[in-house]
Amino acid sequence: MVSYNLAIDTFGKRLAECRKAKNLSQKDLAEAFVTSHTTIGKYERDEMTPSIDAAKKLAKILDTTVGYLLGETDKADLFKDPVMLQRFQDISVLPEKEKECLLTTVDHFIKSAKINAM
Repeated sequence: MVSYNLAIDTFGKRLAECRKAKNLSQKDLAEAFVTSHTTIGKYERDEMTPSIDAAKKLAKILDTTVGYLLGETDKADLFKDPVMLQRFQDISVLPEKEKECLLTTVDHFIKSAKINAM
């Protein structure tokens, strides 16, 4: 029998990653969240699961989304940024013609950046 060790991103792992990316200690996050550092530690070790409201508050403190913390996407850098998500939402409601023009412009910028990086 072959055993595979698949790295699973849990809420706790994603929470710790976001906390470290903001250069916060567990104690710093606990103070902003108004709880104890042991609670943050339990979340990060997946020994305890926060309520929906607590997850929302943590996401806000860490400038990410609940969806990212819950592992709803593998696009970590893109979808943990609420500003980028808002941009996509704004684009998605534009009239088709404006949306097409904007996306064509973005495509040209991306192509140019890739060429310049070569």
